Amino acid sequence: MLQTPIDAFLRYLAEARGYSAHSIDSYRRQLSRVAADLPEVKVTQWSELKPFHIEQLVLVWRRRRDGVSSIQQRLSALRSFCDELMRQGELLANPARQIKAPKAPRRLPANMDVDGIMRLLDIAADDPLALRDRAMFELFYSSGLRLSELVSLNVSDIHADRELRVVGKGRKTRIVPVGKEASHWLSLWLKERSTWAGAAEPALFLSQQQRRLSPRSVQQRLKKWGLVQGVADNVHPHKLRHSFATHVLESSRDLRAVQELLGHANLSTTQIYTQVDFEHLSRVYDDAHPRAKKTTKRTSDKLKTRK
Repeated sequence: MLQTPIDAFLRYLAEARGYSAHSIDSYRRQLSRVAADLPEVKVTQWSELKPFHIEQLVLVWRRRRDGVSSIQQRLSALRSFCDELMRQGELLANPARQIKAPKAPRRLPANMDVDGIMRLLDIAADDPLALRDRAMFELFYSSGLRLSELVSLNVSDIHADRELRVVGKGRKTRIVPVGKEASHWLSLWLKERSTWAGAAEPALFLSQQQRRLSPRSVQQRLKKWGLVQGVADNVHPHKLRHSFATHVLESSRDLRAVQELLGHANLSTTQIYTQVDFEHLSRVYDDAHPRAKKTTKRTSDKLKTRK
């Protein structure tokens, strides 16, 4: 009885709201966990759900030592689900909106410095796979794409004047610029690609089987090249996106522009990069400002002489 409305909600997200398969899987995991735990707080159907029950659920999860991030995702999914139950008349009010999720320590996005990025991207494109990978990673970093956005690109999404059409979360479309270096490698890849696939395959990046590359394949190729190129960082796709955002913000100081480039619906999502940037500025300050440096030996000796 508890799972049936969840399945209907997931279909609604996929068909009416255009959510990605990854997002649907996340909602399924979180809501199924809630449904499995509801009997512990004496709830057998969604119409019985009250704020008190959700508070009890949070206590159950904390006692179980579930992570703060998991609890936050669970409550977020439950809020959206209860909104849909209200729309259907199953609930008069959304009980999940009255419950605050526990706060987790703020984790800053992992990013690579410019030298690390340059080393990673300096791939000797001496075979078709290496050429494809270099074009793919250059575009990834050049335009700050999500992994799901990268693998869903079609050849037709490349526009003139180094512009790229990207379909992001919720099927929202945005146009992003493509850097000169990425544009150069894309041109080389498109020539090579024409020997790989027939006209029926629209995907920009293909596997050797002439099919659209999967997200998992991109992750594996990026990890492989990180090792080959001698990059010490644990390289993963989102690190390229984070690095793009951090580097553009450091140079431009334009948070709104970075928000548009990343495809963030809310500015608050982008603002975490201001903290990354501030940490960089703090290090520069500590290294450069005379009053920020540690006491020099000469100054220390003078102080000792005065005593």
